[in-house]
Amino acid sequence: MAFERISISHERMGGLPCIRGLRIPVSTILGQLAAGRDTSEILADFPDLEPADIPAALEYAAAAVQERELPIVGIPR
Repeated sequence: MAFERISISHERMGGLPCIRGLRIPVSTILGQLAAGRDTSEILADFPDLEPADIPAALEYAAAAVQERELPIVGIPR
């Protein structure tokens, strides 16, 4: 399974999985959801996000806790 909305670059955010090459880590989205924020609140706080980014972060996190190695679609540097 490829995660087209998730990127990892050692030059960006220390290699943390981020949304679409932005400086918004998947963990930030997960933390917002865990704190009880809804999608509209998260999108308002992070205007560069698109609605599809939030379920993509959840999908990546679910896969990450089950796999040791995750395929990532490369985003040009």
